[in-house]
Amino acid sequence: MSEYCQEGLRCDPQDLRQALSIHTRKITDSCRDKDCIEDLRVYLTKGSQALLDGATGAKVRCADLLYTYIDVEPVAFDRNHYCIDVTFYYRILADATVGGSRPAALYGLAVFSKRAVLCGEDSRAHIFSSDTRINGPDGISRYAANRPTAVVEVLDPMVLSSSVRDLCDCACRDTALVQLPEYIVQMFDDQLVLSGESRRLFVTLGQFSIIRLERDAQLIVPVLDYSIPTKECCDSPGCAEDPCEMFSRIPFPAAQFAPKGCERNNDPDDCNCYTTTG
Repeated sequence: MSEYCQEGLRCDPQDLRQALSIHTRKITDSCRDKDCIEDLRVYLTKGSQALLDGATGAKVRCADLLYTYIDVEPVAFDRNHYCIDVTFYYRILADATVGGSRPAALYGLAVFSKRAVLCGEDSRAHIFSSDTRINGPDGISRYAANRPTAVVEVLDPMVLSSSVRDLCDCACRDTALVQLPEYIVQMFDDQLVLSGESRRLFVTLGQFSIIRLERDAQLIVPVLDYSIPTKECCDSPGCAEDPCEMFSRIPFPAAQFAPKGCERNNDPDDCNCYTTTG
């Protein structure tokens, strides 16, 4: 048992119980991105589109990330690298000014796609498990494919600006219709308008994301002891812990009492939706 400590691990051989083999995922490559997505078209619902057509103006209030679709394909000229195609689906909430009345709420869908190329390392092993299913036309299960797993971490986007344009403008002419998955369409309680409208809503979003590729790996780690929960089971939300005991462990927030000057605070915790004038 002491051989694990002699290889640079800081541990007491007397505290080690055994060497444990674990199965986990190894990160082969990763990247981070800061995307400014300009003039992203918003596909409004049928009722919202009718309001926009008669409105004098509209401004996007909030953008929420609904879902992220990820597809991984090997690069043809380099077997160690993979293309990760990512499609983000956003729910957009806006306020439209109709006459002199108070703003009316509009909502719809925006779609943004991007690609990243990362190293996924080469592995000749074909991995099968008990949940492997033959579900392809050629009889090959996607679970058995020798590809790494792509993981995308993304924050809800910041709303940077928005605009309303008439369809007669050259920049707003019809393009190829977007193909929306059925499970995305079902997230809206009204039909989405994909074409035929007279006015369109556009939004510019700022988005932070992290993309990484992972592969299954088996590791041997030294074990001090098995992890046993210390918290007792509770049958109601209020019995987990005494609130005063929990409050006593919170450090005093001295920094929040210090003057912060006259600049506007852009702390993400101050508001769920980021907006700027425009």
